[in-house]
Amino acid sequence: MSFSLGVRSWGQVDLLYISMETAIALASVLGNVLVVAAVAVNRSLRDTTFCFIASLAAADIAVGALVIPLAVVISLGLETQFYTCLLLSCLLLVITQGSILSLLAIAVDRFLRVKIPTRYCVVVTQGRARVAVGLCWLLSFISGLVPMLGWHIRPDPHLHGNASGDAPIVCMFTSVVSMHFMVYFNFLGCVVVPLVVMMALYGEIFRVICVRLGRRAEATCDGDDGRRYYQKELRLAKSLALVVALFALCWLPLHILNCVALFCPSCPLPKAAVYTGIFLSHVNSALNPLVYAFRIKRFRVTLIQISRRCVLCRPAEPSLFPEGKTVLTG
Repeated sequence: MSFSLGVRSWGQVDLLYISMETAIALASVLGNVLVVAAVAVNRSLRDTTFCFIASLAAADIAVGALVIPLAVVISLGLETQFYTCLLLSCLLLVITQGSILSLLAIAVDRFLRVKIPTRYCVVVTQGRARVAVGLCWLLSFISGLVPMLGWHIRPDPHLHGNASGDAPIVCMFTSVVSMHFMVYFNFLGCVVVPLVVMMALYGEIFRVICVRLGRRAEATCDGDDGRRYYQKELRLAKSLALVVALFALCWLPLHILNCVALFCPSCPLPKAAVYTGIFLSHVNSALNPLVYAFRIKRFRVTLIQISRRCVLCRPAEPSLFPEGKTVLTG
């Protein structure tokens, strides 16, 4: 793949966008590397849920290390072959889809946790969780590479010299990826459907937990252990539902802009609005570690210990909690 930078002149909006994207890229990589490190070093965080959280963190690391640099380079007016540009654009879709399916896997995992608590450990094993993570990424690659199989904007032989895509073009996402694909397949099929399923799952999770907590409140003190179990599940479910809500809030503006571009081609889309939509979608990758750190106490303590050892070069303090228990804050 050959590249050539026919970089156009930068405006103030471009420079602001590049500066903010650079900061978010660094925050995404650093924050999510710490998430993966926390899961790796703390045995109490190595259950199936945190296996899926580590998968989501890996996708967010890829956003900071790959997606954001590609988005910035493309915004500068990268000149490359048509199919090279299409492949780069598809990589962005693959990583985004990996995030969505990881979130869906987390929701399914928590649903099973409260729906079948006595059989959960038998049904959801570490091996099956790893297989689920592998399937999530396999499906992400398949759905993200669909444009490479033909659902893309055909090279114009009058503009590109021939229809094979060998002639260089200024690589822009919207010049190679069809808006019909982005709206009907990617948005409605690969974003809206999983989000609706996740909303339904979390709604059922909260309903089941509230019902069972109500029953425990009416029972004798013998049910205290069960009550604590569901209170812990409720706090974790709220934290993970917040991650889903942030994902939807950060990604919907960009997809709405895609819908406007498809259904109202004559409507002007200011560069600032497009950059804002892209930027918000990337901000989401930097927010997830903050949610874990502020709402999951064991995670926060582990991150502090890692920081003491790696940043401040101080020995880690003994764990404040018993081995094997994950303490959560609401």
